[in-house]
Amino acid sequence: MGKRREFSREFKLSAVKQVLAGDRVAALARDLRVPSGHIYSWVRHYRQGGADALRPACRPRKGLGVLDLEPGKDLATARRWIEELERKVGQQQVELDFFRQALRQVGEARRPNDGPGARRSTRSSRR
Repeated sequence: MGKRREFSREFKLSAVKQVLAGDRVAALARDLRVPSGHIYSWVRHYRQGGADALRPACRPRKGLGVLDLEPGKDLATARRWIEELERKVGQQQVELDFFRQALRQVGEARRPNDGPGARRSTRSSRR
């Protein structure tokens, strides 16, 4: 297996600026010997959060990956995210309760088997 390449923030920023200036991604990827998917990803991150959104090489991802918040940076967004997750958990609990109740009712409605040799709940279709 080949060694994984690491790209600095400056390298990524340079590639993004070339794409935004009009260079074709495929040609740039060949010149830089970088997968074109990396460049598309870097451009997407740059458009979403500017140069700060381009992670430097080997920097671990923070948090949930969805928010990547710095402390105190966007508290309102974090609170909205928490509220959304709490709503989803509540909805899942409602669904879980529903299916537990349905399973309990199905279990009660089944005819009990009185042990070995007892008649089945339905007759066989073969005679």
